[in-house]
Amino acid sequence: MDYAFVKGHGTENDFVLIPDANGRHELSAEQVARLCDRRAGIGGDGVIRVVRTDATDDPAAVAARGEARWFMDYRNSDGSLSEMCGNGIRVLGLYLATHADVDPAVPLPIATRAGVKVLTFEAGGRITVDMGTPEVYAETKVGVGDRSWPASRISMGNPHAVAFVDNLDDAGPLLTEPDFDRTVFPDGVNVEFVVRRGERHVAMRVHERGSGETRSCGTGACAVMVVAALADGAERDIAYTVDLPGGTLEIVWTADDRIRMTGPAVLVAEGFTDL
Repeated sequence: MDYAFVKGHGTENDFVLIPDANGRHELSAEQVARLCDRRAGIGGDGVIRVVRTDATDDPAAVAARGEARWFMDYRNSDGSLSEMCGNGIRVLGLYLATHADVDPAVPLPIATRAGVKVLTFEAGGRITVDMGTPEVYAETKVGVGDRSWPASRISMGNPHAVAFVDNLDDAGPLLTEPDFDRTVFPDGVNVEFVVRRGERHVAMRVHERGSGETRSCGTGACAVMVVAALADGAERDIAYTVDLPGGTLEIVWTADDRIRMTGPAVLVAEGFTDL
């Protein structure tokens, strides 16, 4: 059986979307890993199954019925489930605006395992996502090889450990998962390495749990902005620029304690696969 797919990316964080409005194509971890294989599959940092909230029994989708029509069933490239993906949800939003009966002039709520996120389509093809309220926890530490750094613990619906370093090269090739306290992060963690570029301007690299180093991480950029803003004692409603290897995101921490992320989304291909 052939399955339709769409390939897209947000600041070069790339995804395979499987349209499944009626909830007929539950994907196994093995199928996801094969789809994401960059040599033997389509290639991607993750897979997004696009399904209506009334067509799946996922508890997050069920809870969002009446508030959101669409659910982002997201998995990392190794097939593991993930709560949320900030770049992925922009790509999903663009897909729905171009392939479904979604009006881009109206804010679009999408259900995720980290709650309902609302997307606003901006001029120039950019999309803003209300990422919700960040949660800040006690400090921890992360390490690469024989080096370690203090790290701030932030949840954006998924876990992050944010470490400021002298140079982004300090993180090394990031071919393997950085060291972290598994009693603090029993389900794994996204680790961000950060340097300052200027006033309200930072740059980062990230190792995402279940995917390895990626060209960008939307929730990670939000976590980095929160840590930088706290360190700066910054006022709310002021934008920070976050540079990633794959592009740039703009993050605002609003006066009502919400994180708003703005960035691009691009659809690059569509076709059919037998998974």
